[in-house]
Amino acid sequence: MGRPKYRLEKLLKELRKHGIADERVLGALERVPRERFISGEQQELAYRNAPLPIGEGQTISQPFVVAFMLQELRLAGTEHVLEVGTGSGYQTALLAELTNSVVSTERHASLADGARQRLARLGYTNVAVYAADGTRGWPRNAPYDAIVVSAGAPEVPTALLDQLADGGRLILPVGSLVSQKLFLVQRRGEHFDRYDRGDVRFVPLVGEEGWGGRASSN
Repeated sequence: MGRPKYRLEKLLKELRKHGIADERVLGALERVPRERFISGEQQELAYRNAPLPIGEGQTISQPFVVAFMLQELRLAGTEHVLEVGTGSGYQTALLAELTNSVVSTERHASLADGARQRLARLGYTNVAVYAADGTRGWPRNAPYDAIVVSAGAPEVPTALLDQLADGGRLILPVGSLVSQKLFLVQRRGEHFDRYDRGDVRFVPLVGEEGWGGRASSN
């Protein structure tokens, strides 16, 4: 199936209308073929501004939400980034376009394997995908200039704060199992400034410092 260019252009126009103004983010959205990250029967919906199922009870996020989160990170192209929640690998590909290097974690091994294969087929060589508990980050390659979490947490995982570089930015949904607030966290030495970026709804972040772990049982 060829890329539905008119649908992509319509989506980009809609994103601009709703406040996505970072040309680097918009350019990455234009270059990364979203239809390659979803199943065949869903591909006709690839450029609709809506989330889509990808298996294992997970979704590929709404394009506006992905674009908004990436815009909030203010990526310049030189960053070393951690992504928590690889999913299909779509946002991972966008990060690969926007940064120097990406480490991505996914708790479902089947999704991690599928994303790794898609990213390799598309020629991304600056990405490493690991099947792991993302609430613990990936300390082996820390610190990170930016961290993006694609699932809702009961609170900000301490491990991710510890692995954020000084001056780095972390964006993640925090709240209940059904609704969250999107928070931007910026590290300044041992102090973390937090900014509320609005209401969102994500699948739960499951792990030691997420739902089902210590953070949700306190």
